[in-house]
Amino acid sequence: MVAAPFVYLAVKVNKKWGIYLSLALATFVFAVSAFVFWAVYSSPPALGAYAFQEHYSWISFPFFSLDYYLGVDGLSTPLIFVSTLLTVLVIYGSIKLIDHHEAEYYALIFLFEGAIMGVFTSLNLILFYVFWEIVLIPMFFFIGVWGGPRRKYAAMKFIVFTFVGSTLMLLGFLYVYLGMPSGMASFDIPALAGKIPDGIQYLPLLASFIGFGVKLPVFPFHTWLPDAHVEAPAPISVLLAGVLLKMGGYGFLRISITLFPAAAYQYAWAFMAVGLVTMFYGAIVALRATDMKRMIAMTSINHMGFGLFGAFAAVASGNLLGIQGAIFQMFVHALAVGSLFMLSGYIHEQAGTRQIPELKGLRLTMPRTATILVLASAAAMGLPPFASFLAEFLVISAGISAYSITAISVLVPVITAAYFLWMIKRTVLSPPEGEVHVHDMTRWDVLAFAVYLVPLVVLIVTSYIILSPAYPVALYLEGLVKAGLAK
Repeated sequence: MVAAPFVYLAVKVNKKWGIYLSLALATFVFAVSAFVFWAVYSSPPALGAYAFQEHYSWISFPFFSLDYYLGVDGLSTPLIFVSTLLTVLVIYGSIKLIDHHEAEYYALIFLFEGAIMGVFTSLNLILFYVFWEIVLIPMFFFIGVWGGPRRKYAAMKFIVFTFVGSTLMLLGFLYVYLGMPSGMASFDIPALAGKIPDGIQYLPLLASFIGFGVKLPVFPFHTWLPDAHVEAPAPISVLLAGVLLKMGGYGFLRISITLFPAAAYQYAWAFMAVGLVTMFYGAIVALRATDMKRMIAMTSINHMGFGLFGAFAAVASGNLLGIQGAIFQMFVHALAVGSLFMLSGYIHEQAGTRQIPELKGLRLTMPRTATILVLASAAAMGLPPFASFLAEFLVISAGISAYSITAISVLVPVITAAYFLWMIKRTVLSPPEGEVHVHDMTRWDVLAFAVYLVPLVVLIVTSYIILSPAYPVALYLEGLVKAGLAK
């Protein structure tokens, strides 16, 4: 966030070197996040504990106090790592795809990244809310300034949906603070975990469900997402799908289940049902999409439904694979779908359209782009050897452990494969119309896309890098649920 004004001034003075500075700063932030990720992997915090804590008194009155409280664990570090990695890739991809108001654009990227870091590290509910709202500001301008023909409509729809949801979430936080017994009122998540009386868990759980459900998004709070994705520039769609949607999944695990375990257990079946409906809805609607970007947007809804489904399947059954799978799913989805959104921008830039029926013969006109499209599609549909297969397997296994009827969820990857294969048939494998003119991405661009896809292949073998630090988090949440039931 400190870098944002410096980046703005640097790009204003010299656009080329200012953008290189942006890339260097983003790479530095990524290196710091990689160090933090490795430190937590090497030595995971104890159950309910956090590494790299910063804890200061922020606002203090006799009747009211707030703390600036940050920390990380096996839930937050994978999301921080993938967010900083995507920021580097987005800045690189923006060099070709963004051609106006560059100073403001790159400065807002750093404001967005800083706010996202705040969301994933905040251990105080009000501080969490402050960062949550700051995220909306750059995203509103990304869509409204650099978006497509209906950008103003999409930006307003985005801000209305997400702001209403987050306001209800804040009311839930205040309800918890005011409802706590005398001497126990706090906004600090570690201080509240396991201490909130059962009777005041239900309304805040509902409020947080709306706030996080809009961001995830779940059906029927999803309608802002396709418009935002279609109108946003391709690099911003990468941040939108790869980073911003993860705020919802993170919120369900960090706040909804951690603070309201008894209520979460009682209504886990309802959350699982919403997740299941979201999975099927996103997959079926994607079948009908003719705009490639809208299809990818709907597959994001489909895939994020897995996160909600897996998290609450673990709550209902005690199968820790659900929470581990949900964390793993958020990580691999960020890379798989992020690569597809960036590809949609390259294809639109090269072909002048994103309409699937009009994109014929890509294997001849854009051979490199077509190859990356097939590989990224395979990653998104959960095809081995990509790690998305393992993430979906873990989530579905946990769902069946909770309720055997949820075995129908195995049909979702089938539908997902169907619309991706149909898209490939119409774009890559179809014969080109007219003369063949090759207009393809460069080798450097191919290398950038390898950074999205190679980790997905590596992680199916080395999944313990994500799952091992996530295990204490899952064990801690299971303990909170059991303690809540014991009351």
